[in-house]
Parts: sequence; C-alpha cells; structure tokens
Amino acid sequence: MGLSLLASRALRLSRIPSRATQIFLRPIVSTRDLNTPEPATSAAPPPPPPPHRHPVGGARVHFPTPDDAIEVFVDGFAVKIPKGFTVLQACEVAGVDIPRFCYHDRLSIAGNCRMCLVEVEKSPKPVASCAMPALPGMKIKTDTPIAKKAREGVMEFLLMNHPLDCPICDQGGECDLQDQSMAFGSDRGRFTEMKRSVVDKNLGPLVKTVMTRCIQCTRCVRFASEIAGVQDLGMLGRGSGEEIGTYVEKLMTSELSGNVIDICPVGALTSKPFAFKARNWELKGTETIDVTDAVGSNIRIDSRGPEVMRVLPRLNEDINEEWISDKTRFFYDGLKRQRLNDPMIRGPDGRFKTVSWRDALAIVAEVVNQVKPEEIVGVAGKLSDAESMIVLKDFLNKMGSNNIWCEGNGPNPNADLRSGYIMNTSISGLEQADAFLLVGTQPRVEAAMVNARIRKTVRATHAKVGYIGPPTDFNYDHQNLGTSPQTLVEIAEGRHPFSATLANAKNPVIILGAGIFERMDKDAIFTVVNAIAKKHNVVRPDWNGLNTLLINAAQAAALDLGLVPESDRSIESAKFIYLMGADDVSLEKLPNDAFVVYQGHHGDRSVYRANVILPASAFTEKEGTYANTEGCAQTTLPAVPIVGDARDDWKIIRALSEVAGIQLPYDSLGGIRSRIRTVAPNLLEIDERVPATFSNSLRPESSQKIKPEPFGVTVENFYMTDAITRASKIMAQCSALLKK
Repeated sequence: MGLSLLASRALRLSRIPSRATQIFLRPIVSTRDLNTPEPATSAAPPPPPPPHRHPVGGARVHFPTPDDAIEVFVDGFAVKIPKGFTVLQACEVAGVDIPRFCYHDRLSIAGNCRMCLVEVEKSPKPVASCAMPALPGMKIKTDTPIAKKAREGVMEFLLMNHPLDCPICDQGGECDLQDQSMAFGSDRGRFTEMKRSVVDKNLGPLVKTVMTRCIQCTRCVRFASEIAGVQDLGMLGRGSGEEIGTYVEKLMTSELSGNVIDICPVGALTSKPFAFKARNWELKGTETIDVTDAVGSNIRIDSRGPEVMRVLPRLNEDINEEWISDKTRFFYDGLKRQRLNDPMIRGPDGRFKTVSWRDALAIVAEVVNQVKPEEIVGVAGKLSDAESMIVLKDFLNKMGSNNIWCEGNGPNPNADLRSGYIMNTSISGLEQADAFLLVGTQPRVEAAMVNARIRKTVRATHAKVGYIGPPTDFNYDHQNLGTSPQTLVEIAEGRHPFSATLANAKNPVIILGAGIFERMDKDAIFTVVNAIAKKHNVVRPDWNGLNTLLINAAQAAALDLGLVPESDRSIESAKFIYLMGADDVSLEKLPNDAFVVYQGHHGDRSVYRANVILPASAFTEKEGTYANTEGCAQTTLPAVPIVGDARDDWKIIRALSEVAGIQLPYDSLGGIRSRIRTVAPNLLEIDERVPATFSNSLRPESSQKIKPEPFGVTVENFYMTDAITRASKIMAQCSALLKK
C-alpha cells in the first residue's frame, strides 16, 4: 500500500517541469564559421518540367501547314494544335480526357449535354469545351473546383429522371453514364417527385429501345441523318416532354442502323438479338475481320465458350472507320445453324450416312484417280481464304487439271493486270474525289461501308455522282444517266452531259461493279471505260481513279493467286467437281453422272447435289488470309472452337492429296504461305495495301461490241448473300421486312 502511494507521487512529480530542466541551449560556433561570411539567400531550384503527356487514345495530330499551329495551355501544359480545333480536342491532344455524352468525333457538334464544361481564363463562367474553338494562348483548366461542381450539377439533372435499371440493363458494365456518375455523381438524389416515363419505340428486329433511359444527347439522330443518310429519327416535344422518336410509326430502314447501339452512351438503344444473353465481362474478345462482303471491315468477335455472342466494330480509318453494316453485326447466329459436323456419303437410297474421315477421303481419292484430268473441276466459294485456295489449286494442278476458279469472278476472268480488279483509289482515298461515275454497281447493298465513304465525300465536298444501272435507292444526290452500257459510249465520245462533269473534275473516280465479270461483253465495257479514263485524265502518276468494286471476300485473293479456268464451259463436261464452300455456282449444266464433293461448313444449296460431304471450319474458327476490294491483305483469327468433327479447308485437301498418292509438299500454314510468296507476295503484307504495279491502261483493246442489254442487279437481297447469312434467323427477319 505504501509502495503504491510513493509510486503515484513520483509519477505526478515527473509530469511537473522543474526549473532545473528549463535551460536555454546556445549553439557553439567555431572560429572558422565566424570568419566565413553567411551566404546570400540561395535561389530556389527550378521547378521540374511537367511530365510528357500523350494524346488520348494515341491519336496523332496532323498539321496541314506549320503556320496553322497555335499554342494553348491545358492545366499549365503547353500544347500545339491546328487552327480550328475545339477546346475539347485541345485537351485530348494534351492527354486530358474530358467527360462527354453528346459529342462524337464523327458527328456534328450539338453541345446540349453540358457535361464537358471546363474553366477558361478570363471567362466569367464554365464553357462547353466541345463547341468552343481554341484560340492562341488560351489557358484551359479542366480539374478546378468550379469545373467539377458544374459537372456534378449536370450529372444530378441527368440522373433526375433516369431509371435505376442498371441491374437489368444490357449496357451495364460498358455504360458512359455509369462511368461518369462514379466520378461526378452523388450517393443520393434530392429529387423527390415522380420520375417521367417514355413509351418505347419499335425500330425493327435489330435495335431494342428503352426510351425512359434516354438522356437526349441526339447522337442517334445525327448519325441517322449524317452518316446513314435516312431521316428516320428526330426529337419530338420540348422541356420535360422531349423524347427521341420517329416522325411516323415506321422502322429504321438503314443498312447501318446497328451503329446507333455503339454510339448511344446509355442503355436506351441496345442490341435486340443480344438482349439478356450475357454481360460484357463474361465475354472473350477476338480481333478479326468480316468476310460477308469484300470490304474486310475490322471487327471484334465476343464469345463465351463455344458460342459467338456478338460482333462489334474495330477502329480502322482506312477501311471501315468505326462503323459496320447490319449484316456484319448480326449474321453471327447463322454460325450455329445448319452446320455440317461429320463426313457423310450419299448412299444408294439417296440418303446421307455418317462415315469416318478415312472412309470419306478414300472414296474421293478413288473417284478422282479414275477421272480424266480435263474432266476435273474445282470451284472456290465466296468465303474461301487464300491458303485453302492455293492448296486446292496445287492439288488440282497435280491431278492434271487447271479448271479452277472462284465464285463471282465470271467464267473467264482476266487476272493479268491487278489494277483491273481492285479499288486503286483505296477506300479512304475516295474522300479526295470530286466526281463519281458508278457503272453497274449499287454500293449501298454491295459494299455498305464503301457507300458510306462516298456519302461522306458528297456531303463534305458536294461531289457529283453519276450512275449507270438499274433503278436503285441511293442515300445521296446522284444523276441516273442510263441503264445500259450504251451510255458509256456516249460519255466516251463526249456526247453526254456528264462528260463535261468528268472533264472539269480535279480527281474523278470511276467505279465498276463486279457484276460486269458475268457479262459476255465485259472486255468491250473495259475498253470503253479505259477510253473514258484516258480522255478525262482519271489515271495519272499522282491519282488513279479507275476502280472495281468486288462483292465477295475471296475474289481479290483468287485473282491474285491465278484461279482462272482454262475453259469457260468446263462444268458441262465435268465428271468430278470439287466445291469448296461454293453454294452459288450454277450446276444446271452439270452431267447427271458427275461426282460432286462438297466441302463446307453449312448445309446450303450445293449440299443437295453432293455425293460426299466434307465438313470444314468457318472463318470464326480458323486462321486465314483475305484480301479486300482495295487489295489490302488481312487475317482472321479463331474465336471459337471448331464444330463437331470439322477440319480446316487446307488440312482436308492436304490429307486428300496424301490419300490420292500425290502428297503436297507442305503441312503447315507457314509452308503454305511460303508457297503463296512465290505466286502473290502481296498477300503476305498483312494490314498493308500494296498498290498495283501496272495501270489498267495496258489492257489490250477488245474487238468485241457492246451489247444493248442493261446492267443487272448483282445483290438482290442485302441480308442474304452467302451460306452463313442464309442460315441466320436474324437476317431472315430483316429480309422479310425488306420485302414488305
């Protein structure tokens, strides 16, 4: 007890400062320090330079002339931009990502969402950066309390009437409104009244609408009128009753309508076939290309397990920019319908029975060895890749036959001059043209992305468009000059008014349709077109405006590889015909006793005439090389596993050659591409457009006479052009609406 009392007293005493401890310490300075004068106040070290910033998304800034550059300051960082840039674009060059809803790089400026507010020095209030042009010396502040509070206010108004649909919204996980509300939203709202609701609109079988989620950014309206060229969407009402809709109850009829799904920043416009199927974080993305037409649009295939769930566009400024057609976006459900899974042989009763690969190849090899070489024919389909076509060509050549061609190239194509069957101007080069002459082609259904590029040029430069062909629907101003090739003769002789338009044009462009390849007078037509090109300076050292617009993904590579038949009547005398995915070739004149081998991935038209079926992989399941209509080689990558017991096309033919006793000298993609290098080295320049070496003017003049038959329609149904799209339920719905 006494010890504890003493301890407590000692503790209290230790807390009281004693006077003995309050000693002022004085520093001791040596004599040397006293003799040394005190240095003057040293200058502060220079501030470190601001860190180097990269433009948002790795964008590159092009200065037409050095004098056009101006300097602005973004958050104290000096950046040089071309004249005419907006404040938002200046911030992106400086590496600052400004939030936005209504602004889009490829659409006109609306400035109605107010989410992109920034503070500009000497401005009394925040300004909308998307609509404010940048001026020399302007000082922009993007992260100040004023700008942040302004964006928070805008976000509160946007969320005021927005429903709490995130758990059931297909846009969840990739929604701009979700992302911006995380940065500028509040954890609770002050709005206590009833939220408004809007009736959903029916835009067709592709686009699902939940218009209560709409924030009136008008992106879809501007896309429809500016890019797609249809006046189907508009803004109705005013104030709180404002909503997006159609002027009358009608569907959205554009071939590019699916792109409004991508540009919609919220869940108001989503994919109807993809509704409630998967979340975006469950999907595996594979970057590949589209083969439903000859454009070669860059796409990303999102898959889950063995199934393709959706198709999205990839950015490629030279080909498809950031748009894709509805056929490219929604054909994917055809990949799981009417598929060929196992090798089959037609029995004596006419029914197919499943056999092993060994038995199927043995029967084909036995038949092909009993047929004369001149009676062997091979046809490559629209979706064939370059590797499988060169393997098929080598196999038939070793069998002694040279009768092989590709669908769409006609019975007797001319593959001598590469400039005669590709788009020499390039797809992006069409923007430099100021006059177009379309001959026998309807680009809106044959190549929707090429048509979108032509429309973009017509809107920007008011280029003149002349069209020769059957009546069709264009989404830009044009003149219908006639329907037959006789109009070409009048233009060549200077008797047609449009010849003056070509003569006055600085960069004229002539586009021939691939349907001309099927005409008997195609050489005469090319001769007349070459005369027009020579007379109006269409082809010069700095400009080549003479183009051919192909319609199939395999056409350009087939002509590069020399898939040209010896005889244009080889089918009539064929005893053995090998169809590699060829479903649109006419077999009416094929002898009844001919042996037909069909190698493909879908049970389409040619299956009904086949004796042996060999299942192959689709383009989403294999690696292959394709050349688009401008001659740019691109590759597909496997996104999903192969279906059933199918195999890649080139592997099937390689195995067949071994069974037939004429083994081909390669057994890998690398070996095949080494073989391609000796025939068409341009096909190995991946993602690079190799221009034609010789001009089409070197083509010898034909003595043929032009026939009076008018040009026909090459693509009758935009939504059903190949085996995959014909198996698609979504494309069937679109086709039914098209025919109404």
